[in-house]
Amino acid sequence: MAFNSREYEWGDFTLVLGGRDLTGIRGIKYTEKVEREAIYAKGRNAHSIQTGNSQIEGEITVLQSEYEALVLAGNGSIMGLSLDALASYGSPLNGDMIITDKIVGLRFTESSKELKQGDKFMEMKLPFIALSVKNNISI
Repeated sequence: MAFNSREYEWGDFTLVLGGRDLTGIRGIKYTEKVEREAIYAKGRNAHSIQTGNSQIEGEITVLQSEYEALVLAGNGSIMGLSLDALASYGSPLNGDMIITDKIVGLRFTESSKELKQGDKFMEMKLPFIALSVKNNISI
């Protein structure tokens, strides 16, 4: 029996945002957080841990050309866009099982540009919040 220690890698990652495959993507990060609080009563130890609201936040890093395509889709600003995203990891050519997460209701929270002397290209970091993440969906 052969052992395959191959891991998912950047070259096999695809992000489809609003139905469009982002070819100018340079990075992605998304996090699910939930409020939790220990409830204390008699004694020194917590009696339970209560759960509050959940939150999805993240950041997409793209090249300026990709950013400008998003601006065009948003009629001059990315701030009005509300999109779903499919983040797929893996390549069937390499024997990987494809993992796809669906980020629902993605809305950008910031838009800024920065370019410095010596830069060969402009990279944009686009923070976002979302309604939910559905992990490992079937498509």
